[in-house]
Amino acid sequence: MGDIGATAAELLGVRLPSPLVRLVDDRVDRHGVRLLLKRDDLLSPVVPGNKWRKLKHNLVAAGRGGHRTLLTFGGAYSNHLRAVAAAGRACGFATIGVVRGEEHVPLNWSLSRASELGMTLTYLDRTTWRRKTSPEVVAALRRRFGDFFLIPEGGSNRLALPGCAELVAEIAEPFDVICCPVGTGGTLAGIISALPARPTEAARPTEAAGPAGHAHPAEAANPARPRPRAIGFAALKGGTFLTVEVAALLDPAAPPTEPHRAAAAEPGVDWAVETDFHFGGFARTTPELDAFVADFEVRHGVRLDRIYVGKMLAGLFTMIGAGRFAPGTTIVAVVTGPAEP
Repeated sequence: MGDIGATAAELLGVRLPSPLVRLVDDRVDRHGVRLLLKRDDLLSPVVPGNKWRKLKHNLVAAGRGGHRTLLTFGGAYSNHLRAVAAAGRACGFATIGVVRGEEHVPLNWSLSRASELGMTLTYLDRTTWRRKTSPEVVAALRRRFGDFFLIPEGGSNRLALPGCAELVAEIAEPFDVICCPVGTGGTLAGIISALPARPTEAARPTEAAGPAGHAHPAEAANPARPRPRAIGFAALKGGTFLTVEVAALLDPAAPPTEPHRAAAAEPGVDWAVETDFHFGGFARTTPELDAFVADFEVRHGVRLDRIYVGKMLAGLFTMIGAGRFAPGTTIVAVVTGPAEP
């Protein structure tokens, strides 16, 4: 990983591998399904979960390229901005956070923390934000701030994939399905890249589930199909585009700076993005989701993040309850980060 990454890992308290624990829950057990939680939320107290996994190879590339500044994008409560600020400080990089929307004073707790970690904050109006990775906007940022290493929103680029792929290698037990939340697609793409392909047939993204409550045949753990399947749970409404985003990240021929414009690839692994469990949209919630998260904490002593992980697990429990997975199936659910303060 390089001296920069190793130094950052030590300074940020990164503990690998993250724990893999079985979740004992009658709502799962009665269907004969075995559910394991990959507790990446416990990976680091400062840069937890998929944030560290996505950033570490970006940090190495920035250092090898002679860059002294990291620039990235995020919303007003972005955990990605805080993670870049912390990682940059640990590695000796200056950091710039480009925030969606207008500046509000005083800063909220999240931006205050990023600022305390040394991040320079600047803002883009929402119209310009839609073009934030265009050559024109990036050039304007370079004229203003000078040279920088650009990390995209959420940290999802091809450099993120090997770090996320490593979580698959940490799973010592055999499994049939692996799930994660999806915001920008990097974690799911990294997981897919680490799964073995079907040896005799190039698989393609499978169709996402229909609306909750619709009947689907059980997805059997087939001995003739020894490799696992990956399922991502979109955290935002209208997340069908994420299939193209993930496929583009997996396509080595796609332009690395603008994966959303690349043609979708078909990796030799079965995978899908579920889009029916966004619970109203990004950073939104519903009484149903609130009740699930509260009940989960009572049952298991784990407080779930509502933006990503809570939605994934609520969706997964719904699918298990609907008989979507055959008895004997082992599922790994990646807890990509902790609940917000």
